[in-house]
Amino acid sequence: NTLRAYKSDFKDFSLFCSKNGFKDLPSDPKILALYITQLSKTSKFSTLKRRLASISIIHKMKGFYIDTKHPLIIENLMGIKRKIGSNQKSKKPILISTLKDIINIIDQSKSNFLRKLRDKAIILIGFSGGFRRSELVNILHEDVEFVNEGMKILIKRSKTDQSGEGAIKAIPYFDNQEFCPVTSLKNYIKEKLVTNNEGKVFDISDKSVALIIKRYAERAGLDSTKYAGHSLRSGFATTAAEFGAEERNIMAMTGHKTTQMVRRYIQEANLFKNNALNKIKI
Repeated sequence: NTLRAYKSDFKDFSLFCSKNGFKDLPSDPKILALYITQLSKTSKFSTLKRRLASISIIHKMKGFYIDTKHPLIIENLMGIKRKIGSNQKSKKPILISTLKDIINIIDQSKSNFLRKLRDKAIILIGFSGGFRRSELVNILHEDVEFVNEGMKILIKRSKTDQSGEGAIKAIPYFDNQEFCPVTSLKNYIKEKLVTNNEGKVFDISDKSVALIIKRYAERAGLDSTKYAGHSLRSGFATTAAEFGAEERNIMAMTGHKTTQMVRRYIQEANLFKNNALNKIKI
């Protein structure tokens, strides 16, 4: 998925170069500065940074080097940032109340029983483990171990673990069985009538995870355009922060390598909790 994104970004850059008579590979900082200026008219600041990263990586893969930290580019970026800002509009997190609404909608659904069990397990596990979509759909039966406390899920590879060192996510039983991810997954696997320990637990694509979330969000009366696959992951981090979980413990579950994104979730969770207006009585 990452490589596909790099190629897609570079394709846009190649089209820009072709239209303007520039060479795309190898290119130079002056051309990149012109490209991001053009791109800034229709794109977010985060898109500009991602495109630069993709162009740099494609150059490296082809045996070329381009300095994306060149003063021409950096000064241009800073000017664009001052003009359009760098605020990033993220998809809404699925918080506890929304999670319960969605699970209730699944339970009441007239869909195929096995599909209901699958969708329920995907959403509860995705939320409770702070999973990325790609991690969810690549869980194998052999990666899941049920223990007295709950279950352990081995993540063999992830976006921030390209070398495949692996990590284990531990998910305990919930007191409320209706919303328990461990019980939910057990029920789904049992209904699947799995007779061996092979294959994927959820035999769907990562895009299907987003579609499942959007479908049930819409049925729950929510604006489905504001939710996506990442809503489960961000929902876990925001909820955990709201309930006082430590930064390092949230990162241990989500697999974040830096604190920047996790602190955004914590800040979001504390918007009302630590609000100065709470001290004002009218």
